[in-house]
Amino acid sequence: MNRIARIPVLAAVAAALLVNLSGCKQLEARDQLNKGVDAYKAAQYEAAINHFQRAVHLDPNYPMTRLYLATAYAMQVVPDLKTPQNEKIAQTAIDEFNKVLEKNPNDVTALQQIASLYYDLDQFEKSKEWNQKVLAADPKNAQAAYTIGVIDWGEAYKNSVAALKSVNLTDNGQGNAKMPKKVCESLKQQNQQFVQDGITYLHKALDINPNYDDAMSYMNLMYRQKANLACGDEAERKADVQKADSWAAKQLATRRANELKQNKGNEGIVIQSGH
Repeated sequence: MNRIARIPVLAAVAAALLVNLSGCKQLEARDQLNKGVDAYKAAQYEAAINHFQRAVHLDPNYPMTRLYLATAYAMQVVPDLKTPQNEKIAQTAIDEFNKVLEKNPNDVTALQQIASLYYDLDQFEKSKEWNQKVLAADPKNAQAAYTIGVIDWGEAYKNSVAALKSVNLTDNGQGNAKMPKKVCESLKQQNQQFVQDGITYLHKALDINPNYDDAMSYMNLMYRQKANLACGDEAERKADVQKADSWAAKQLATRRANELKQNKGNEGIVIQSGH
């Protein structure tokens, strides 16, 4: 399953440090915030954590400080690394983001970060739940909808691989017409909800962002999982594979268009050499 990049919160909001603080402790807190952001930008996360911890101690009521602290912890988490230390750091980050949510339950950044951390820890059901919370707070969040679709596909794919392996088959991406009907019916019970939900959420992501080529890529993959559930209905299997092929072609065309648009946007950057 593809990893989904965590949102670089501090890089995006560093400019927000121009806050109106008064008094000695508040001024000290702002100084620690600035030093923490500088350390964060330099990828010195331990130093950033120390500065943010001091800032929280000096001014515990300023919510952005704790958000920065939580993000600095989160950046130390290594995706897929199953060690007690990595899991401890992730839990510390989650705890800090939850403290942000105690003050503001609809803080979308904190919600997204927790969802992302659970994804990095391969706790996909929890990640799905938190991405649903993101959508409740921000219904136009295409990435949250996309991530839920990816998680659903991952679960469906894992079940398909196991079912096919039990009868010495591998997933051919065409609906696996040779799968015994009994095996297929069992797989259908496991996967039907994942497939339906995944398609629904991927459609939601594309409704929000019609040029979301990664979502199109997973629509292709999801329809191939749907084709696995035809269980002898050749017309259904072929229709699903055709839809998958259509989404694959659309994804390729959209990605090319997105890249072309991005390249055109960079044409205005001209480096002139001196004479």
